[in-house]
Amino acid sequence: MPGERGSTMLGVLCGAAAGALWGLVFLAPELARAFGPLELTIGRYLAYGLISAALITPRWRTVSASIGGAEWRALFWLGLAGNTLYYVLLASAVQLGGAAITALVIGFLPVVVTIVGSRAEGAVPLARLAPSLLLCGAGTACIGWQALFLPSARPVAAQLAGLLCALGALASWGAFAVGNNHMLARVRTVSSHDWSLLIGIATGAQSLLLIPLALLLGTRGHGAGEWALFVAVSAGVAIFASIVGNALWNKMSRLLPLTLAGQMITFETLFALLYAFAWEHRGPTVAEALAFVLVVASVVSCVAAHRRPGMAKEIKASTGLRP
Repeated sequence: MPGERGSTMLGVLCGAAAGALWGLVFLAPELARAFGPLELTIGRYLAYGLISAALITPRWRTVSASIGGAEWRALFWLGLAGNTLYYVLLASAVQLGGAAITALVIGFLPVVVTIVGSRAEGAVPLARLAPSLLLCGAGTACIGWQALFLPSARPVAAQLAGLLCALGALASWGAFAVGNNHMLARVRTVSSHDWSLLIGIATGAQSLLLIPLALLLGTRGHGAGEWALFVAVSAGVAIFASIVGNALWNKMSRLLPLTLAGQMITFETLFALLYAFAWEHRGPTVAEALAFVLVVASVVSCVAAHRRPGMAKEIKASTGLRP
């Protein structure tokens, strides 16, 4: 039906926009390289928490009335899995192994989330999603070809450590994507934007707990210019990636089933590479250009699988949307 197609396309657009903003986080560790992963995490999420608290204050009484102890525990866990722990691991992976190999590993998120989502009641069968998953896997392999097989100036030990951190980030954010999807279906009295702000408050509280750890580990001195750049990067990533990006992702999560929502994560990898090309002042190689084609074809294939006759009721059932 036209309304259902419109909801699907709106969901895809929201997912693409979220990916465009999330791709910025791959540049942040390079922009503020004078600071370690823990410091970058504290800066980003302290800003996210403060901005979230300011934005939700006018509606606090109404929103808090819908949130109980179980929801707050879920918010704390989601903030840890999707933000605090994830970003520590991601920033470590970028600084140790490089942005390209990190993007490669994170690029497998669509496969992980889609496979998990296919087990939900009423979800599109995994066999129907096989072409999309194969295209996604092929595109991801192309993206990481150069990072894996060409000589690198980075030590082998650092690349291995970066790869392990990227795998940890993959597992952490995969758990967040699934858990957040379930919670959005459960707390429908809270808007997707306000839910993102609540996660921001929980994450901001976690960043405060990390400050003593950062002081204990010790940090080298920084100049005024480095601190100014750190504050600008932290605030920019908090506003665009965390506030706006998360709100768009939550909006998409209420419009699309998890099997389709998982494919939207692919846009983060694509935009991360576009930003990396701009940062490195170069265009894509043949392998990277092929990756773009394959990944876009993966998303289109997944959308087509969800729009086949008879799938409307299954999509409604898996997202919790009213018919």
